[in-house]
Amino acid sequence: MMDSATFTDTLIQTRAQWDALIAQIDEQWMLEPGVEGKWSVKDIIAHILWNELEMVPLIQTRSLIGSDLWELPQDERNEAVYQLYRDTPLSDILSQEREAYAQLLQEARTLSDEELNDPRRFKDMPDSEGWIPWRIIAGCSFTHYPDHMTSIKEWLAQRM
Repeated sequence: MMDSATFTDTLIQTRAQWDALIAQIDEQWMLEPGVEGKWSVKDIIAHILWNELEMVPLIQTRSLIGSDLWELPQDERNEAVYQLYRDTPLSDILSQEREAYAQLLQEARTLSDEELNDPRRFKDMPDSEGWIPWRIIAGCSFTHYPDHMTSIKEWLAQRM
């Protein structure tokens, strides 16, 4: 069971770690491919941006809504998101991602303990194993950041 205070605190703390890591990286370096496969740090930030943006309307509407890209296998979805943001300037990606996180945090603060733990509180969310609202949202935010932080740290260590 996840309570709303712990959920919000974990989101804020994990995000602070993400922000601290990103702040260490020169903007020119953010454009270099090869951090994760062909992805640059910019591409990873865009990937995080997309995931956070997907959670905002889910929370606002308390409904399992989102992009049709969710219907694709993960690798295909990730490639589609990469293509979507590939030509977006770094400055736009950085500002859009900060705004997406701010929206996500604002919306996350509206969730009750019951809403975080009961899929029946979200329209069209399956009431089955793995479909716990807080886990879905965390998977696109505070449990997602560390997945990419490891790769970024390893890449950054090679550059130093």
